[in-house]
Amino acid sequence: MEVLSKVAAAFQHGGEWMWAILFMEAISLAIILERTFTLFFNRKATQKQIAQVFEKDIRRGDIEAVIVQAKKLESNEPIARAALAGAQAAQNLGGQNEIQAKMDEVLLEENAILERRTGFLAMTGNVATLMGLLGTIVGMIKSFASVAQANPMEKAALVSQGISEAMNCTAFGLIVAIPALVMYAILQNRANILAEDLNQGSLKIFNWLSYSYESVPSRPVRNATTNTKGRSKTDVDASVN
Repeated sequence: MEVLSKVAAAFQHGGEWMWAILFMEAISLAIILERTFTLFFNRKATQKQIAQVFEKDIRRGDIEAVIVQAKKLESNEPIARAALAGAQAAQNLGGQNEIQAKMDEVLLEENAILERRTGFLAMTGNVATLMGLLGTIVGMIKSFASVAQANPMEKAALVSQGISEAMNCTAFGLIVAIPALVMYAILQNRANILAEDLNQGSLKIFNWLSYSYESVPSRPVRNATTNTKGRSKTDVDASVN
């Protein structure tokens, strides 16, 4: 309780700019809590391992099983959404380009979710520091302006009051800025790890799908169809020509 009372007293002596710094602190804490829960508890760097679930079905050509499995996992695992998009493109015989395009759409969306709002921590840290500096300057201006118009007996008290306001603003600005910048680096690194894990897992699935499913125009005709007289369609076309 004694620490809290000292903090409250310092906040009161810091002047009006302390409220602006407190607002930056509230924004910073909200972002840190939300991003920490999302990146460390809600998301795991296990997408490459989960991708292995689809390998067997893709290699044996059971695309329906891939789609069913992906739909079961898509609510919790981003790699499943990428696999579902790629498998559906492969089922439509779109070929490598369509498979890659559909999977890239999902990856862009998921990577954007990983990086969402993290950049604001750098902003809140820098703004809090600048607000602390501004509060320091305002406090020093008040201090010297009061001294110029005060009695000699009051000058020392007024100078002390102005310097106290200036230093409190500086301290609170740094208290907000340092954790925000540290957590920005930590969360950005975590987002990069998760994005790399997701991209590598998606690349595995894309390779399996692209080697197993070709587009319709690129597939050679395997068997000539036979008409009712026993002649193949190829022979008929050749005789007509």
